[in-house]
Amino acid sequence: MAHEVVVVGSVNADLVVRVDRRPGPGETVLGSDLATLPGGKGANQAVAAGRLGGRVGILARTGDDGNGALLRESLGAAGVDVSHLLVAEGPSGVALITVGPDGDNSIIVSPGANGRLTKHDVLSARELISGAAVVSLQLEIPQPTVAAAARTAADAGARVVLNLSPAASIPSDLLALCDPLVVNEHEAAFLLPDHDPSDDPATLATCLLDLGPRSVVITLGEDGALVATRDGVRSVESPKVVALDTTGAGDAFTAALCLRLARGDGLESAARFAVRVGAAAVRGEGAQSSYPAEGDELPV
Repeated sequence: MAHEVVVVGSVNADLVVRVDRRPGPGETVLGSDLATLPGGKGANQAVAAGRLGGRVGILARTGDDGNGALLRESLGAAGVDVSHLLVAEGPSGVALITVGPDGDNSIIVSPGANGRLTKHDVLSARELISGAAVVSLQLEIPQPTVAAAARTAADAGARVVLNLSPAASIPSDLLALCDPLVVNEHEAAFLLPDHDPSDDPATLATCLLDLGPRSVVITLGEDGALVATRDGVRSVESPKVVALDTTGAGDAFTAALCLRLARGDGLESAARFAVRVGAAAVRGEGAQSSYPAEGDELPV
């Protein structure tokens, strides 16, 4: 049976420490015990969609270390097809995550094996990508690999969803394939350097559309999301919850969005479901460990 969602992206081990406050330059602070958890934007999205009952596949690379085994196990446990989870010599990707008392996080990513996912790997996985309804992409893997996956997906009639994270400049031909381009406010501002980050998000969304993507979604954290198409900009409110840890919440949102788009929902309807999944994710610690499963009650 064909996959509803195929993720081409990163898989990382998340090394997480909670702190009462973040250190300043040259300062040392004490934190919690170190937790090593499965993560990476690609793996997070695949696991989140799989836990929601989606038929999901992933194209990614781990290292040949213990972290790679952890990542493969977590993906498999969520029902994700790991037949294209490749192994490279050397370390897996790692994300160093500091979580503050308000639940917000700061992240440094060491790409490891993610940096060795190539255009050739995309060509070898053409059948996997071409069989998907939606192909989800992020920017924690080399951009030429992202572009090759987007073109392969679009040529096969799959819908391309690109989460511009971490923020980077991308060529106009890649932007033109995005339906939608998913960004947060910081990533939107990166693409629109002539605009003030404090500008109305609806204005930013309209300006992003002018750059060429077929549609745009701006995530706004506890304020929900904005959905922009050629027919206009619409606001999607998020349920109000107490946030414990925002790590991976954006990935949960994007995964839910992709899954509902794959099942035929319109963009606004898919986003209304996605904000509920994102809100559920911030109520628990970690990324994948906080993701709701199919049948769980979501906040409203």
